[in-house]
Amino acid sequence: MNKKQILALTGAACMSVALLAGCGNNGNNETPSGEEGGNEAALTGTVATGGSTSMQSLMSMMQEAFMAENTGVTVTYDPTGSGAGITGASDGTLDIGLSSRVLHDDETDVEAITVCLDGIAIVTNTANPVENLTLEQLAGIFTGEITNWSEVGGNDAEIVVIGREAGSGTRDGFEEIVGVADQCQYDQELTATGAVTAAVAANENAIGYASLSAVDDSVNDPTVEGVACTEETVQDGSYVLQRPFNFVVKKDAELSDAAQAFITWATDGSANEWILEAGCVPVA
Repeated sequence: MNKKQILALTGAACMSVALLAGCGNNGNNETPSGEEGGNEAALTGTVATGGSTSMQSLMSMMQEAFMAENTGVTVTYDPTGSGAGITGASDGTLDIGLSSRVLHDDETDVEAITVCLDGIAIVTNTANPVENLTLEQLAGIFTGEITNWSEVGGNDAEIVVIGREAGSGTRDGFEEIVGVADQCQYDQELTATGAVTAAVAANENAIGYASLSAVDDSVNDPTVEGVACTEETVQDGSYVLQRPFNFVVKKDAELSDAAQAFITWATDGSANEWILEAGCVPVA
């Protein structure tokens, strides 16, 4: 091979290497459109939620799980009661309000998105022998028509009625289903689900109501109309004291990408593991 042939081959080889290098990285070290590894941009921002205290266990789990998957997002939660959650969604101070009741007829500027279902358990002290109560008996107890446990098969002792404050989703749900709205006679009105169960646990003659997810071994939960409050009986509708856990958003408001992503994640089945762990019943 002569000198001209060697030079020609060398030049062709160099040109091929240059072309291959150019095709591999567009002449620099960036991927097309400036994306890292071709992935979509990560979500960022804060999602402000607040409202129902009955949803506290659920929200704690969903916050942690969603933020673990989306490290650029912070989801906050202020347990202020369902009424405050709906108001916050309406006036824009919250991205997502949390309500453990259906919307009232006059709450027309917001809409509810059901995340899951919850049973409203009746709770009594562990020393109370009463194992079942009918809706009629519950109505009598909470309106003050039945004042002694002996009237419903219990001990000869005065009944102490404990409930939630006005505006509570648990209270609204219980009173509406039992048919005693604005008629209940409470000895104590407390501002959180946990406070109700604690008060009942501390008083042998007390009765109250609480979210299924808040019921533990510190209290008894008698059946209602012969049906226990469980995930299964809430799901199949046989347990009558049940209500929705809702995300509430303002109608026609433009949500941030992070807020919309959190709603989608919570309602498309992705959060069912955490919904079940919180003692609630998925709907997706």
